[in-house]
Parts: sequence; structure tokens; C-alpha cells
Amino acid sequence: MRIAITSQDFKTVTSHAGKARRFLIFDVPPGAEPKEVDRLDLPRELSFHEFAGGPHPVDGVDAILTAGAGGGFIRKMAERGIRVVVTAETDPLQALQDLPGSRTTSSCSASPDHCCGDHGER
Repeated sequence: MRIAITSQDFKTVTSHAGKARRFLIFDVPPGAEPKEVDRLDLPRELSFHEFAGGPHPVDGVDAILTAGAGGGFIRKMAERGIRVVVTAETDPLQALQDLPGSRTTSSCSASPDHCCGDHGER
């Protein structure tokens, strides 16, 4: 499984997934330790809040792990076949280890304690 983690500082799991421009990319083989395989540092126009459509650098991941995401972002990712998992954990490796027990959200209202509060998604 390949997972992208929103991380504006490349150290912690951060929120505002739709505006995120930095992602840690991990391969998470079943029964093995997660391994960081890439870091994305995208220009502003490639944040999903600004993105106009077409192929995107996060395409191909199975999930995006984030501290907060709005309903529009979750819908956009579902259209790309990417599930969004919201976590309260700030440590990326711990968040990945907790992933099997994490809650997969289908809308922002399903997880109001982790909602980013920015509902102006396009």
C-alpha cells in the first residue's frame, strides 16, 4: 500500500489537506515496517484547493493520511480512487502504525473534531 501524508514541515502530520503542498510518501507492505520513499514539495497551483484537474503527483497512492480535511477534498480524492484517513496523531510513523484502527471518513461532518473548518472547496 502506498500512503501520502500531509506534512507541511516534513516532520508532522498536518491538516488542511486541500491546501497541502508537502507530502511524505510511504510504502507500507503488509506485515512490514513503513518505508518513506518520496517527498513531494509542490507549487501552490498543485494544491488540491487550486488544482484545475488532470494528472496529479499524488495519483497512484491508496490513501492520504491527514490531520484534517473538508468534504470537498474527500470527494475529490474519492473520484481519484484515493481514500482519506483523518488522524489526531501528529507523528507520521505512529499514524501509519495506527492506520488499521484509523477511521476512514466519508464526509467532514463524520469527523468534526478533525475537520479543517475550511469549507470553501471548489
